[in-house]
Amino acid sequence: MSFLVLLLAVWIEKFSAMRHQVQRDGGWIRELNKLESNPRLAQRPWLVLAVLVLAPVALLALLLVVLEPVAYGLLVLPIHLLVVIYSLGRGDLLAGLGPFRDAWRREDLQAAAHVADRDLGICADDGEQLLERVQGHLLWEAYQSFFAVIFWYFLLGPVAALSYRLLALAEEHGTNPAVVERAAQLRHAFDWVPVRLLAASLALVGNFVAVSRVMLSELLNWNISAAQLIEKVGLVAGEIPAPIVGPEGIHNLDRIWELLLRAAVLWYAGFALWTVLH
Repeated sequence: MSFLVLLLAVWIEKFSAMRHQVQRDGGWIRELNKLESNPRLAQRPWLVLAVLVLAPVALLALLLVVLEPVAYGLLVLPIHLLVVIYSLGRGDLLAGLGPFRDAWRREDLQAAAHVADRDLGICADDGEQLLERVQGHLLWEAYQSFFAVIFWYFLLGPVAALSYRLLALAEEHGTNPAVVERAAQLRHAFDWVPVRLLAASLALVGNFVAVSRVMLSELLNWNISAAQLIEKVGLVAGEIPAPIVGPEGIHNLDRIWELLLRAAVLWYAGFALWTVLH
């Protein structure tokens, strides 16, 4: 069933607006900020995360256990699908890059810097650094929006996928530094295995030798963040040249996206093979 859910999730993401209807975080974020501002909980970040992350995933797990024997488990399928869709990243990654791509293609560095700050939250001192950061943004967002979620869903089911997304939301929208720090620590632990699996996948669909050189020193490095690792690996795997202003610079982003698509196909082929063999 997991492979079927992943196929349906991709189809819905590409051809339906259902994802935007499911991914409504406003109520959860308001509760997060309310608990963070509570004087009794301000110094108890683990309790805040327990209420807003552990409690929802525990309720989901209980619901799945109750519904599993009903109608031969058919009622569980839509719940799995809804949870996976909710757990995917927010926004449209390619659409978000559109204004930046247009400005960069026109060689308008001032406009490119403006839209990068406005749409992506990226600032840089010069054009080369700006494109490098946008390239890193593309790699990181593709990983955390898609690859991390489908990895945990296929490995441990919807409970793990939902846990990952709620921790990400707590890290991104938290106002209490202690809560944000604890959420980031837990998310770092969640990221450790899937980001290295994606790095290995990029080696298989890209420059294997170059990625191997990077991974030799970083494979067991607990301190490197998932964003830093996937950026280092993605750029060497795709043999991305130095940033260039104009259409050639946009070609760098296209090459990274094509590399990520090949990695996604490899993952789905692996999921399919695992499903057939088991």
